[in-house]
Amino acid sequence: MRVLMFGWEFPPHISGGLGTACYGLTNGMSSIPGLEILFVVPKAYGDEDQKKIKVMGAGDVTMDLRNLKYGEYLRELSYIEVDSNIVPYTSPEEYEKLVKKSEHKKKKFIHTRMGGKLVFTGKYGNNLFDEIANYAIVAAEIAQKYDFDIIHAHDWLTYPAGIAAKRVSGKKLVIHVHATDFDRSGGSVNPGVFEIEKAGMHIADKIIAVSNLTRNTIIYNYGIDPEKVVTVYNAVEPIGNQEKLQLKRGIADKVVTFLGRITLQKGPEYFIQAAYKVLKKMDNVRFVMAGSGELLEQMISWTAALGITDRFHFTGFLKG
Repeated sequence: MRVLMFGWEFPPHISGGLGTACYGLTNGMSSIPGLEILFVVPKAYGDEDQKKIKVMGAGDVTMDLRNLKYGEYLRELSYIEVDSNIVPYTSPEEYEKLVKKSEHKKKKFIHTRMGGKLVFTGKYGNNLFDEIANYAIVAAEIAQKYDFDIIHAHDWLTYPAGIAAKRVSGKKLVIHVHATDFDRSGGSVNPGVFEIEKAGMHIADKIIAVSNLTRNTIIYNYGIDPEKVVTVYNAVEPIGNQEKLQLKRGIADKVVTFLGRITLQKGPEYFIQAAYKVLKKMDNVRFVMAGSGELLEQMISWTAALGITDRFHFTGFLKG
């Protein structure tokens, strides 16, 4: 079986857990005899691990600009608000800064370079909707050029690409919901993101949710038939029989670690609340918050207000 898979990021170029999850999933799937994966990202850097799968950058695909009917694609992507300045995981303050930095003028929807290739940053910038829509257009081109059996799209950023590939090829579409905007926003959903998610869920032939909580959100908040949604948990890569590293610790204190994106979805405030309660009873404990996110500064300020900064360490984003 040949799988045409769409993802927004892939190691080593990641900004969070999505790319890492995609790597683990494709690595596991590649062990299935006869299964081949073509993994498409907006921008490929050339240093991705391709021992088991093929990674392709949408920006490296030559488009047939004479034959491509952009008007038809634009109508198909009508649920994408091209001029919106949406950026995932930003606070209102960060969003305001991005809006002020952005150019308040009409941009071309199709931005190409020599050879008829579309330009992608592969980032989560203030032109994110432009890139999502252009990515979908390239997805349709890829679906016409390559032979495959099924389409697999990861998270809302790639749903339009999956939809475009499905409509061009007639092949089945599976979308993989790693999170919904209800999870990321705490209920204050972005209307543009919600519409993309809803369109992907209704058009997909099958939906994979990473937890039963996510599955229930899909069913009840997006109006999806329960028979269409299955739960597949993310796996853990076994360490094997490697010997335990003998690292000499520089401190005698016990260390408690929060490892993840410091954002509403991950609940970092509960970690700080727990730390505050522990430190009332024990003084030989240190707490590490490893990661970055829109709540990082707020969490730092909160530890200062509680008077526990001397027991806290904030590392920022960790890669690898």
